[in-house]
Amino acid sequence: MGEDRKPVGRPNKYDPAFCEKVIELGKIGASKVEMACELGICKATFNNYENEYPEFLDAVRLAVMFSQVFWEKNGRLATFGEVPNFNATTWIFNMKNRFSDDWKDVSKQESQLLGKDGNPADQPTMNIFINGVAADAQRKD
Repeated sequence: MGEDRKPVGRPNKYDPAFCEKVIELGKIGASKVEMACELGICKATFNNYENEYPEFLDAVRLAVMFSQVFWEKNGRLATFGEVPNFNATTWIFNMKNRFSDDWKDVSKQESQLLGKDGNPADQPTMNIFINGVAADAQRKD
C-alpha cells in the first residue's frame, strides 16, 4: 500500500541540460542570478543544485570564468576604442564587485597599530564633552 504514495513537496526540476545552458550564458557575461532566471528557477534552487549536483557545480564554475572573460575582453577592447560609449567607471565598478577575487585595489592596505608585544594595540578613544558633561553620560538608553 505504501508504494502508491506520492512524494511530498514539489518535484525536482533539475535537468542535466542546465549544465550546458549555464556555460553558454556565462559566455555572454551573465551573472549567476541571470542564469537562474534563464533556467526558470530561483536563486536558492540554483544554489541547492550547486550543492546537490557536482556536474552542475563544475558547469557553474566554468560559466563564471567565461563570464569574467567576457567582461575582461570587452573592457580590454573598449580601452582601445573598439566599444562605443564605453563607461570605464561603470566597468571597473562591475569588475571589482562581481569578480572581487581577481579585481581588487592592491594599493589600498589596511593597517593596524601593534603594541610592543606584536599584538593589536588598544586604540585611543576620544571623549566628547557637551556643556562640561561627557556625551556618553547624556545618553539615556
